[in-house]
Amino acid sequence: MADLVREVMTPGVVAVRPDASLVEAAQLMRAQDIGDVLVAGGRGVVGVLTDRDITLRAVADGADPLTVSAEAVCTPHPVVIGPDDDVSAAVELMRRHAVRRLPVVENGQAVGMVSLGDLAVAQDPASALADISRAEPHSWPGRPPAG
Repeated sequence: MADLVREVMTPGVVAVRPDASLVEAAQLMRAQDIGDVLVAGGRGVVGVLTDRDITLRAVADGADPLTVSAEAVCTPHPVVIGPDDDVSAAVELMRRHAVRRLPVVENGQAVGMVSLGDLAVAQDPASALADISRAEPHSWPGRPPAG
């Protein structure tokens, strides 16, 4: 069983500038087949933007996703964890803050993400969540299959 966050995290990060439009962010999410991006700039990580944030905080209110910035809609000041922190600390942070993802930050720089699915695979590989998290994503019309 993994002990440190670095052993379970997804290394590398996908990020957009704070002034990136929601369309840019959504296109990046689609291209990378992910549901969230970090919002980062000269000040480091300023937020986490999810596909749900775009939908509920902008599109549902009728905002133009071409003119609204990622920073305006993201969850600001995200809870972060370090790569050398214990996995149990990540679990506790997710519980306490009711989040499903934590940016992994080392020396002020994002180095990865750890998700609820990553933790499920590491801590309970036989669980339904672990099975779902390991599954290959399916394609949708107009997009080639993953892989």
